[in-house]
Amino acid sequence: MAQRARRHWLAWLSALSTAWSCPPLLADPAPRPPPTAAQQQALQRAAAAVVGIEAQAVDGARSAATLGRARAGSGVVIADDGLVATIGYLILEADQVQIVTDDDRRIPARVVAYDVASGFGLVRALAPLRLAAVSLGEPARHDENEPLMVVNGGDEGRIGAARLVSRRGFSGYWEYHVDGALFTSPPIPHHSGAGLFNARGELLGIGSLFVTDAAGAQAPRMAGNMFVPVDLLRASLPEMLSAGRSKSSERAWMGLNCVVHEGRIRVVRVNPDSPADAAGVEVGDEVVAIDGQAVDSLEQLWKQLWRGPRAERTVLLDIQRGGRVEKLTVHAVDREKTLRRPAGV
Repeated sequence: MAQRARRHWLAWLSALSTAWSCPPLLADPAPRPPPTAAQQQALQRAAAAVVGIEAQAVDGARSAATLGRARAGSGVVIADDGLVATIGYLILEADQVQIVTDDDRRIPARVVAYDVASGFGLVRALAPLRLAAVSLGEPARHDENEPLMVVNGGDEGRIGAARLVSRRGFSGYWEYHVDGALFTSPPIPHHSGAGLFNARGELLGIGSLFVTDAAGAQAPRMAGNMFVPVDLLRASLPEMLSAGRSKSSERAWMGLNCVVHEGRIRVVRVNPDSPADAAGVEVGDEVVAIDGQAVDSLEQLWKQLWRGPRAERTVLLDIQRGGRVEKLTVHAVDREKTLRRPAGV
């Protein structure tokens, strides 16, 4: 089989050299010099640590309705024993996982952890990968004028250059929030689980989403990608390895998808057989308050939902529907207990 495009290091180097010498996206200082020989070697080692991830969800997986049963993306080797970090939704409720190397090996893997709080997933190869692990970097110390390398793996493996255009909190419509998310531009295809590296070949983030507001809500529209920062992985890794998730992932879940439209939080999906469904929440409802606290952003809504030490608790929602406010009682549950999990996780 012909080598994949990602293996053509001369093409990589040409693209990266061009990116390094161009002015940053949001500023206009002098162009930067091309990467040094040491940087080239570090970037090559980092790119070699990126693998493909292929996963199949279990029968009856709740997540199959939105993610499908068959999923494909990327991951990054972070330990020499074959531990691979990826984005959690690729392996959510998965019972079959394969790691795809750049030389076309398909190696079975076991799901080690899925962390609701951060969004990270971990898998471990069940046979030797023979790939060197990368180091975790420190996104907070990144020079915003320094170009970054983005690499995805598997059959669609590619390499690209990008720049960090903002770092801020990110709230997802699916009851998710992380602080310090990394937003880069230009966007890359096949971003799920892709690795984001600095010039020293250190991993800064794992790819999660395509976005249209990479520079922030108040800036001109800019297409890009959101990466979950490895700060969160470093902090939760011991718990994820020992318990399959971090302590922060023991949090209340209602089963709502919400967006903010014209300053109002609107329900766009209610998960079937979820606590919100049982409580009578409907698509089109507007969430006005939770537990007596007025909310007008997803960050406020989700953080108020997660307050307190218990995941299984009663949540009071003020819902505006048909021009009047109704009060609904939602018996929230631990999200982990609603998922189908393979043996050993």
